[in-house]
Amino acid sequence: MTTLVQALVNALNLGGLYALYALGVAMVFGILRLVNFAHSSLIMAGGYTLVFTASLPLVVRLVLTVAVCVVLAMLLELVAFRGVRSAAPETMLVTSFAVSVLLASLAESLFGALPRSTDVDPVFRESWTFGQIYLPKINLVTVVVVVVLIGGLGLFLTRTPAGLRMRAAAEDFATARLLGVAANRVISLAFAISGVLAAAAAVLLLGANGSVTPTFGFNAVLFGLIAAVVGGLSSLRGAVAGGFVLGAASQLLQEVLPVGLAPFRDALLFAAVFCLLVVRPQGLIRSGQGVRV
Repeated sequence: MTTLVQALVNALNLGGLYALYALGVAMVFGILRLVNFAHSSLIMAGGYTLVFTASLPLVVRLVLTVAVCVVLAMLLELVAFRGVRSAAPETMLVTSFAVSVLLASLAESLFGALPRSTDVDPVFRESWTFGQIYLPKINLVTVVVVVVLIGGLGLFLTRTPAGLRMRAAAEDFATARLLGVAANRVISLAFAISGVLAAAAAVLLLGANGSVTPTFGFNAVLFGLIAAVVGGLSSLRGAVAGGFVLGAASQLLQEVLPVGLAPFRDALLFAAVFCLLVVRPQGLIRSGQGVRV
């Protein structure tokens, strides 16, 4: 029973992180049909911001991290993606991948390839012990942050004029523009929200790992994309569900696999995702066109 409870705790934490990554991917895809690999660069930029502001109070560091990620996201939309917005999906996909590689190379040139370490906050290293159950405090922080962001995003999209305009643009971009929706403003807002999600991911990921590299956010976006596909792209509920399902499956494989097969955990996980998509290609939650909450 103790092993099961510990596995559930770990799965909840991992699923929360995957859900956060998936939300950042699904947010932009719902508007532009763009799989934004450059989202990894936002997470990387947030990580380096935390490293270079280590001497400042935590609140200031968090505000600066969010500001850097949001501004960079909006700049990427303006400089890299606005010009190819009407191009074929594969053109936008290649553009996003090229931007990701470019920014990673730039970070390596400026900061070096070696990891840069920092301590986000001492609470991230602390934990509670309940008998034989080990509960790191960062796990609780992760779950709370994910729940708050999911709830806040859902309220924004369903209860505010800007959120409703964003959903309308996602449903039918051309018609929404004819009805007076400012396309550039809506898309910039979607990228800004993805910047906030990337900043949260950077804080939690750096709090858990303690160091950042030029490829800091790549694995996060890879697992976020897989989680979003599993849950159903364009569906924010699907992205969250896919994240928690992927986290639970990953933790389950870690617990049940023999020692000799443990290095192949991710390969087996991706094979299971492939089988799921063969049976249900639309994902766990059927997502029509546009952002679904």
